[in-house]
Amino acid sequence: MYAEEIAMPKTGYAPENARSATQPTGLASTEAGAAGYAGLDTWADAQILSAILHGQQRAIAAVGATLPAIAAAAGLAADAISGGGRLVYLASGSPALVSLGDALEIPQTYGVPRNRIVLIFAGGDAIFHNLTGAEEDDGAAAERAVADAALGPADCVLGISASGSTPFTVAGLAAAKAAGAKTVAIASNAGCPLFASGDVQVLLETGAEVIAGSTRMGAGTAQKAALNMISTLMGVRLGHVHDGMMVNVTADNDKLRARAARMIGQIARVDDKAAREALSRTGGAVKTAILVAAGAEGPDGARALLEETGDNLRRALDRLSGR
Repeated sequence: MYAEEIAMPKTGYAPENARSATQPTGLASTEAGAAGYAGLDTWADAQILSAILHGQQRAIAAVGATLPAIAAAAGLAADAISGGGRLVYLASGSPALVSLGDALEIPQTYGVPRNRIVLIFAGGDAIFHNLTGAEEDDGAAAERAVADAALGPADCVLGISASGSTPFTVAGLAAAKAAGAKTVAIASNAGCPLFASGDVQVLLETGAEVIAGSTRMGAGTAQKAALNMISTLMGVRLGHVHDGMMVNVTADNDKLRARAARMIGQIARVDDKAAREALSRTGGAVKTAILVAAGAEGPDGARALLEETGDNLRRALDRLSGR
């Protein structure tokens, strides 16, 4: 019964036509309307929501088509962090808000120092309270922000724009590339200006939105998925993931301390009491605590093992066990 209620409308909507409406010549796909959504405002709620859901599903499918580029972007990000550089998020409008969630999670989830994650957003911190569009047109402001951040060859910059033509993001990524930084351009329109400055180009072909031009929807979903994948693969490549566990998490509340204790117990094969004691001895450093619980000669010995193995827990455990 419920499945029937949310089924696509029999008239007025055709998924295959979601990108096919006649549009002015040269109009970006992210700005286009689609014939399949004609009359949408007259549909039943379940039909509207079904169309929106289909748009989200198309967006996720678009991410799957660009996995090699996402992997290359994650490699540049990991190289920057492991080499002492920074990971920079450059965006305006909705992509800035999408980027913010990803950026703020990295220090918490993977223990990357907060000063190694840089945000360059049109309008600065003010957009967290009042998101307006005028700042997106100020390319000079982006160039100043890049100069103020003193970006250079050690850094990696992710430039995110649905259209790929936002002046702030286009100018900022070009300035970052000119400064020698590694650059990743993420956009939803092939041949867009942003790609001219990308060492890696991540094309998320999400097509027309259900609500024409509302790129916080499909394009935003694709951006979030792509950024999640870039930052997560970066964490894996940095050695901060072991058997699907975030072993470099900053355990600064009860939930995360309990999670850390479970990881220590599972990996080192000790009980909860021993796991928590190891976590206490290491000041909350999870990788170090795992090695202590597994038999390393105290926190100093565990830290030495990690230093010798490039902060990679698996290699450190292998060395500890003599493998």
